[in-house]
Amino acid sequence: MIKQERLGLVAALNRSLAEASGAFIARMDADDLAHPRRLELQVAHLSQHPQVQVVGCLVRSFPRAVLTEGMLRYEHWLNSLLTHEQMMRDLYVESPLAHPSVMMRSDGLRQAGGYQAAGWAEDYDLWHRLALLGARFGKVQHYLHWWHERDDRLSRVDRAYAPGAFRACKVHYLKVSHLAGRESVVIWGAGKEGKALARHLRRNGIAISQWIDIDPNKIGRKVLGAPVLPPEALTQDEYLLVAVGAHGARELIRTFLREHSWREPDHYRTLA
Repeated sequence: MIKQERLGLVAALNRSLAEASGAFIARMDADDLAHPRRLELQVAHLSQHPQVQVVGCLVRSFPRAVLTEGMLRYEHWLNSLLTHEQMMRDLYVESPLAHPSVMMRSDGLRQAGGYQAAGWAEDYDLWHRLALLGARFGKVQHYLHWWHERDDRLSRVDRAYAPGAFRACKVHYLKVSHLAGRESVVIWGAGKEGKALARHLRRNGIAISQWIDIDPNKIGRKVLGAPVLPPEALTQDEYLLVAVGAHGARELIRTFLREHSWREPDHYRTLA
């Protein structure tokens, strides 16, 4: 057992990485539960897929009686992302892996710079940095991890896991990837989520040239100084960010864009 003073989760994770001598690093929280074969099956996956840097598994939260509708939807979405391509497609929606359920190659984790305290969730930050380095992600398609849901969980009480922190993380990595060199973007969704995203973008030097929305009460108006237009007015002249938080809207918008020859992430990114 390794003991150190209370310096926070990121410091504890990096201390563990510094002390580790094995090829793989596995994460787990003390109050979670794991299938007896979890580590065996994840080691097997990494051994059989040498290009994969991070492997997760299917997860189930407990106790079920306390789970909110939002948490159940997140669990369902999380378990629907089975391939590298699916996880990368939805990387800007939310964390595509439950951090306590993953196993990683220690050399790849060190190459990425370990964990960093950037003001937002340390795992979500790591996935973005690994993705920028070209790392591949995998998932063992069996329920191997049981995630303990409780009100005092760090992701519930620490502001690094608040919605605003996640938006800040997304904007940070958009600026060094899809928005590099761009001065403005189009946002689909002139509601609460879209406006919150726009404020983060503007603080980081990215203007909103126009909004896309289907609400007839918004079309033709201006929101935060930019005009609101219907989806039919979209062109591929600027990069599009989709920020509609309504349940089920994500796939409807993706279907519309796919039918109009938009490719993700070449032409747009889904953020909600």
